[in-house]
Amino acid sequence: MAAKAQFGSKIGLIAATVGSAVGLGNVWRFPAEAQSNGGAAFLLLYIACVFLLGIPVMLAEFSLGRGQRSDAVGVFKRLSPRSKWWIGGAIAILASYLILSFYMVVAGWTLEYMWQSITGALYEPVSKVAAQSGIDALDIQFKAKMEEYILQDIRPLVMTYAMLALNLGILLMGVQKGIEKMSNILMPMLFTLLLIFACVSLTFPKAAEGLEFFLRPDFSKINASVIMNALGQAFFSLSLGMGILITYSSYFPKDTRLTRTAVTVSLLDMLVAVMMGIIIFPAVKSFGLDSEGLEGATLVFVTLPEVFAQMPWTQFWSSLFFLLLMVAALTSTISLAEVSIAFMQDRFRMRRTAACLTVILPLFILSTITSLSQGSLAWIQVAGMNIFTLLDTVATNVMLPVASIITCIYIGWFAPKGYLRNELTNGGLITSRTYPVIAGIIRYVAPVIIALILIMTFI
Repeated sequence: MAAKAQFGSKIGLIAATVGSAVGLGNVWRFPAEAQSNGGAAFLLLYIACVFLLGIPVMLAEFSLGRGQRSDAVGVFKRLSPRSKWWIGGAIAILASYLILSFYMVVAGWTLEYMWQSITGALYEPVSKVAAQSGIDALDIQFKAKMEEYILQDIRPLVMTYAMLALNLGILLMGVQKGIEKMSNILMPMLFTLLLIFACVSLTFPKAAEGLEFFLRPDFSKINASVIMNALGQAFFSLSLGMGILITYSSYFPKDTRLTRTAVTVSLLDMLVAVMMGIIIFPAVKSFGLDSEGLEGATLVFVTLPEVFAQMPWTQFWSSLFFLLLMVAALTSTISLAEVSIAFMQDRFRMRRTAACLTVILPLFILSTITSLSQGSLAWIQVAGMNIFTLLDTVATNVMLPVASIITCIYIGWFAPKGYLRNELTNGGLITSRTYPVIAGIIRYVAPVIIALILIMTFI
């Protein structure tokens, strides 16, 4: 079997790992969560959760991947060959694949909206209505556009297939020439676009009011629900429990400083979320959209087009934003697919081309079913949910927390003695003053907190 692939540079390593974490969760989920959970109070809790829990759990996954240089199942099989701990890795791989089957559909939506922005089709009928009736008409028009598009069968499938083909092309090029090279180009582009939009948003009439909501905390807003939501956002935005961090860290060079890498990735991931808040809240306050309530798909495909429609150079700003969104979606889908590709290569000794085709080709069927579940297959319901919503609920709300709990319990209690310390110190070559704290959180705190998130989800 060929030698294990690895990232070729420290910059590429960081760019790829940040790209695996940064995705639609940061771009649409974070602003919606921040608005519904008290703005700045939620932001502070989110940051605290990233540092106190997110980074230690990330280090648990990094230690498995970099230490064993295998897929999410293989790391457990190598460390504890006669045990059943590999089931935790299997849950993570299955969860990432289920998420990929509907995430690819959403990625197709971003491609469609970028194309409609470039051609101007997204705004053609809106301008006439808006001139007569103002913002309410914009809201109705964009909601109608979104529903009309998503409920179609053919057009969403075409865009989903385009994203699948783009993913396949990048993945076939390998870790360095594909994933790393893509990340080195797309991540600077993403941060540049975020900076541009943040600067534009700060020029809006009520920018100060929006920033006050987002950056001045009202601690009276904090309750158990807000804390749980902040924890959930921290874990979701860092891609914990998906097998992504185990897989990507298996490509880390042996001399990679895991703690420094985890902190850097987490800071950059938080920066994206914070910049999205700086973009969103001045805009919605300035254009009177804050009373609508921000929700994931509504925020991106309804609220923000309303904002762009009221700005000069509408098509330009809209095209740039949906380019940003497509970049975030692409880096996420690439990393989700790589989890299963690494599994196929390591477990079944497949060549990369065969592994890529084995993973991507079934998605043409699975993503088709998921997409159609919004339209002609909407009649198929399980527990009151269509297939799209069911996959999202089971994979995100159940499987990811379970995989994270298993990882923490294993690293904290059942991994070979001294394993985590050895990985965090690179075999004793560097010092890790934070090791006792990190080990304590992984062993005692994280499993309990993640279990609470899981329970709160159902409550």
